[in-house]
Amino acid sequence: MGIHLTAIHWVYLAFIVLIMTLLIRRRDTTLVCITGIFALGILATDTLSGSVSGVFNSFIYATKELMGTIMIISIIVAMSRVLIKTGINETMVAPLTRFLRTPAMAYWGIGIIMMVTSFFFWPSPAVALIGAVLLPVAIRVGLPALGAAVAMNLFGHGIALSGDYIIQGAPKLTADAAGLPVSSVMAASVPLVIVMGLVTTVAAFWMMRRDQHNGSWRDGLVTIKSTGDALTTRTDEDDTVAAISPGMKKWLAITILLLFAADVAAMFILKLQGGDATALVGGTAVLILGVIALVAHRNRGLEKVTSYLIEGFMFGFKVFGPVIPIAAFFYLGDAAFSDLFGKVLPDASHGIVNDLGVALANAVPLNGAVGSVTLTITGAITGLDGSGFSGISLAGSIAQLFATAIGSGAATLTALGQVAAIWVGGGTLIPWALIPAAAICGVSPFELARRNLKPVLLGLAVTTVVAMFLV
Repeated sequence: MGIHLTAIHWVYLAFIVLIMTLLIRRRDTTLVCITGIFALGILATDTLSGSVSGVFNSFIYATKELMGTIMIISIIVAMSRVLIKTGINETMVAPLTRFLRTPAMAYWGIGIIMMVTSFFFWPSPAVALIGAVLLPVAIRVGLPALGAAVAMNLFGHGIALSGDYIIQGAPKLTADAAGLPVSSVMAASVPLVIVMGLVTTVAAFWMMRRDQHNGSWRDGLVTIKSTGDALTTRTDEDDTVAAISPGMKKWLAITILLLFAADVAAMFILKLQGGDATALVGGTAVLILGVIALVAHRNRGLEKVTSYLIEGFMFGFKVFGPVIPIAAFFYLGDAAFSDLFGKVLPDASHGIVNDLGVALANAVPLNGAVGSVTLTITGAITGLDGSGFSGISLAGSIAQLFATAIGSGAATLTALGQVAAIWVGGGTLIPWALIPAAAICGVSPFELARRNLKPVLLGLAVTTVVAMFLV
């Protein structure tokens, strides 16, 4: 039986179309999302005060949903700051440098190390953690700085961030928007992330070697601050680090690696997923931060723990500040609407997005191919603002809509939208999102984006085809 669509449904759909249009034109959508929440509030409550309150309450709702993700990112960044300050990060990756003996080994070695590190530390901190140590080694064996930046981007901001299997920030956002368990989206993303990663990294390496052989390679080098300047936010007497012996650094580095390895083992043994897994990693990072800060800063250690946490929270809220109003709007497509505005939808309703999906299924014959192409395009468009996270709630909502219409494939379509959004906007194609890797390697972010363009587009095309068979 069909669902009766009300004005609320049509207004929500109209704002989705408007948001998509603005994203295509690379305009900010925050104010439009706020306006959409206000309009839905007017229709739901018939009062100005109710709709105005609804805007604020929707922000609170979104913040509560996102708080775990914001917190873990902030804590990981805070911990990475103290590891960089003390040089423990160099000790952690130093044994790996002996394996980087040729340009090919350097490309794949930097990429794999970046990917593994990014699973635990997130890509932007991971760039700082390993870039300063591995880049000179890579250049010494013949890998261009731009090639190293490409490897860091594709393996870190691409493979690791689009899967996000340890911190689980990305799959939580898309899964919540699609009304699915985090575990199902993560499982569905595995083949898509593997295909996307293999196609993109192999294509990028082949194109780099081809252009080097035919003389068309451009390094894209720019003049930037020294690595030390790029990695430190400020220097004053309070930042003075006590001398830590090489033996102590080695012992601390091994201990940190063992602690995170224990976390991963605990996740498998205890079957921890989603918030439980994130809490384990986050708690471990806080403990590491506290101990290292006390060892490094001695009598200033108590104050420096707070200082590092402030740096981490500033980073976390800077990244997720634009996400909150956007997520607030798209959460209204599911359970948030009834929680905030009461039972105003028809009795047979299962949420705005579900209702639209049922209506679409009754009106237009859809299939897995159409749904897959649509989710890839949607994800890519949402990534055009340079934040891979700001639009994945939209991708999750649209995946739910199409899956309802098709009758299957919700997790696969959600994962596909997530992969497309993060590969485009998370730091591989949009120049202003490439700055961390470009800065650490001393190359132009625009040249880096140009080098990534063809491999990423090829990867998206192949991954979309694979998704068609999985839906």
